[in-house]
Amino acid sequence: MRMLEQPLAGAAGRTRSAILAAAAAVLGTNSLATIADIARAADVGRTTVHRYFPDREALLYAATSDSIRVLSQSLAQAAPSEGPAREAMHRVIAGMVAVRDRILFLFGDPAIVRDISPDDMPSEGPLMELIERGQREHVFDDELSPTWIEHTLFALVYRGCQDAAAGALPIHAVAPTVIRTFESGVRKP
Repeated sequence: MRMLEQPLAGAAGRTRSAILAAAAAVLGTNSLATIADIARAADVGRTTVHRYFPDREALLYAATSDSIRVLSQSLAQAAPSEGPAREAMHRVIAGMVAVRDRILFLFGDPAIVRDISPDDMPSEGPLMELIERGQREHVFDDELSPTWIEHTLFALVYRGCQDAAAGALPIHAVAPTVIRTFESGVRKP
């Protein structure tokens, strides 16, 4: 199911963006949320949501695509190829935590990305290159596979975002907590 999305300008673009952000935020913590729940979170009516997205499936697909775009943009802005690996990883973690609603939405239910083409998924290249560079710089343990380190990173970020959403961890503490845990677990002994 591939949908062509026309960028909208002005108020229509802002409304669509608000609906997509609300969908990710609401569905990231409650996969059974209704269109009405999403509309309420976006501060619009259900009919407005339906004006942009004819059904729940179309909204889910658009929210997934938009969340992938937002996450990819955040990772690119973190500049993982610049500076020492440790500092770059701190920026990557902070960037992922900054888009925590999108992280919870995308990784909370593996089925959410099932209709997304592999070509449209975020590139793992820059993050894997950062991890491998960190191993060469003896910052990350080279006895662990880069894939294991990547999966561990995403698991820690996801858990930190979950705890923040549940009120168990203050939002401002998520990135430092993830960084500390990540570095203690994958640091070269």
